[in-house]
Amino acid sequence: MIDYNRARGIVSDYLKDLSGALRSQVNAPLHANPELGYQEHFAHDTITAFLERAEPKLEISKRTYGLETSFEARFGSGGPLVIFCAEYDALPGIGHACGHNLIATSSVAAFLATAHTLAQLQIQGRVRLLGTPAEEGSGGKVKLIEDGAFDPPEDVAAAIMAHPVGAHQILVKGDEVGLAAAILVANHKFQVEFHGKTAHAGGEPWEGRNALDAAVAAYNNVALMKKQTRPDDNIHGIIEDGGVTPAIIPGYSRMSWAVRSPTYERSKLLADRVKQCMEAGALASGCTVNYIDSPTYQDLRANNTLCQTYADEMAGLGNNVFLKQRMDFPASTDMGNVSYYVPTFHGTFVASTAGVPIHSPKFTTEAATDEAHVATIECGKGMAMLALRVLTDDKVATGARADFAKQ
Repeated sequence: MIDYNRARGIVSDYLKDLSGALRSQVNAPLHANPELGYQEHFAHDTITAFLERAEPKLEISKRTYGLETSFEARFGSGGPLVIFCAEYDALPGIGHACGHNLIATSSVAAFLATAHTLAQLQIQGRVRLLGTPAEEGSGGKVKLIEDGAFDPPEDVAAAIMAHPVGAHQILVKGDEVGLAAAILVANHKFQVEFHGKTAHAGGEPWEGRNALDAAVAAYNNVALMKKQTRPDDNIHGIIEDGGVTPAIIPGYSRMSWAVRSPTYERSKLLADRVKQCMEAGALASGCTVNYIDSPTYQDLRANNTLCQTYADEMAGLGNNVFLKQRMDFPASTDMGNVSYYVPTFHGTFVASTAGVPIHSPKFTTEAATDEAHVATIECGKGMAMLALRVLTDDKVATGARADFAKQ
């Protein structure tokens, strides 16, 4: 058993010294250069270049697991393994409105602080930073699981990350700076293609089969169906392609749908009902329908031991984090899939107290502030201490594995 007060001092001093470099060389450049999923080449190169300059020396692999924008950095040998997950993709049109520049920064900070402390205290244990592209809808972690990034799962004592939020989104009280046990929902995502027949809209409309009509009918069908769904179900859809000119009856249209529910099983049943609405729209308009499925996000399972340990360690660092979610926040993450595979921690930290929600242009601005960076570094300290506890405290490691087995 190590002296955890000493470890907290080492982690805090190390990240105090490193904070400026993380701000100027990771956080700010990523925010200024937002990239969509699987296109995060700047982020990949920026983070790996920073890690190559870090102490202690790390083993670094680029373009890992068949993904051009994934990477791994490794430190240590023997003992259990902790994996920090770094996200860095942005949203179309509004950049880092989900604060993934902060997620990457916090995970890099936690990983390096853990490696530094292991070296300073000469402790056995393995820690890894895994670059996880395309969280925003394309399921990068799902592909990483399939390609062995978390294998063998019995060797992974914990997978760790945290997400920035607005204070109002988790009902922060007083001096609280975050939430340990985030509860996020399952999400089935798919595109729908309707195939009809083009024709001159004015001259011979009877020769056409209107694929846009199919999409509109399907959208309205879902709107009607929503009246008979549970309050904690969420269905969102957009029309991505509805034709090119009013003079041509569209022979093709495409929609994109996200179907969320608290559990994977419920979301699958709800997605089946949504697809029936698509088929009804196709039937009514004389079109055919085709589905393009995206990776399904499973619900996030909060690990009680890891969450309590993080809250305790943040308290030891002088930060007040509350344990359990106080309100529904039906967002989704591919970290949910990880939580079904290995013991997982996915907390949140307050990056904005201005009442600004994530996935909004105003949060893009909030994610670039000095205050958000300070909160990011404090979260990184807590995650580093959580990792050290998992690696060195058998009670924590055993408890996390037992919680995972119960779930």
